[in-house]
Amino acid sequence: MEEKLIGKITHYFSKIQVAIIELTGEIKIGDKIHIKGHNTDFEQDITSMQIDRVDVEKAKKGDAIGLKVDEKVREGDEVYLILP
Repeated sequence: MEEKLIGKITHYFSKIQVAIIELTGEIKIGDKIHIKGHNTDFEQDITSMQIDRVDVEKAKKGDAIGLKVDEKVREGDEVYLILP
């Protein structure tokens, strides 16, 4: 499976399980991502994401998105887009 680095976790809100991802690539609803770090390693589908608390369909390089994550993540974890 091929993957492309598209961002980094910059913050994690544990109470609501939302990660802030600083993007270095594009991402859209329906994409599958892989979050990887020292203690983190899981995949999940993108079903919704937000920029400044507004739902968006897609985001681009330079955007910071809020994403509900299935597992705990940590600052500095890397986010990869799983290529089809």
